[in-house]
Amino acid sequence: MKFEGCAALVTGGGSGLGAGTARALAARGVNVAVLDVNRDAAAKMAKEIGGTAVHCDVADAQSAEAAVAAARGAQGPARILVNCAGVGTPGKAIGRDGPMPLEDFQRVININLVGTFNLIRLAVADMQSLDPMEDGERGVVINTASVAAYDGQIGQPAYAASKGGIVALTLPLAREFAASGVRVAAIAPGIFSTPMLHGLPEEVKESLAQSVPFPKRLGEPTDYAALALHIVENRMLNGEVIRLDGAIRMAPR
Repeated sequence: MKFEGCAALVTGGGSGLGAGTARALAARGVNVAVLDVNRDAAAKMAKEIGGTAVHCDVADAQSAEAAVAAARGAQGPARILVNCAGVGTPGKAIGRDGPMPLEDFQRVININLVGTFNLIRLAVADMQSLDPMEDGERGVVINTASVAAYDGQIGQPAYAASKGGIVALTLPLAREFAASGVRVAAIAPGIFSTPMLHGLPEEVKESLAQSVPFPKRLGEPTDYAALALHIVENRMLNGEVIRLDGAIRMAPR
């Protein structure tokens, strides 16, 4: 897909992987709507890239519907959706204080998995109404999985389950939307320098970086964004989940 003049929705666009992707898309001439539950972060990023800031709780149907409508009104229907909104709340199924509160598990699933599907159902409904481009393409969806979907560690049952769900969503949605010319792919990052890790001590982050076979560093939002841009451009990438992890395979803990 050609970038120039297209509109995009980026959830979680106010920080981390979403912010990196919003910057990269804007630099290629895309009109980017920055969707984030943090109004200030969305506004700051939108101002930086000349995009549109939209408040959005991805796990809430009405909030997402209003956000997509607001973005559509500001820049037209989006041909690109990148789902980066997510949380990584840790917790064992049975912890020191007993069983994990069920609402803790549900919150992670609702934001990471249900929230991803929520935006897909709304954005793709718009994409299907657009005029086809080369090869009959109308749009592309990029979701954020994680290596935790494959190598989930102790203390990650909710996070791993949510990301495993995103992996499982990829092929059936790609097959469903094929008739409309809308592609679906996912990126499964390894250990990345995002707000989820920013609170860790430097020595811990350095230890994590050294656990990556090559390159021996944490992934950066620019690494994620570069792959997202390639997926948008390469029409043969469809129905696939791509690990972006420096060849790391996570240990049990």
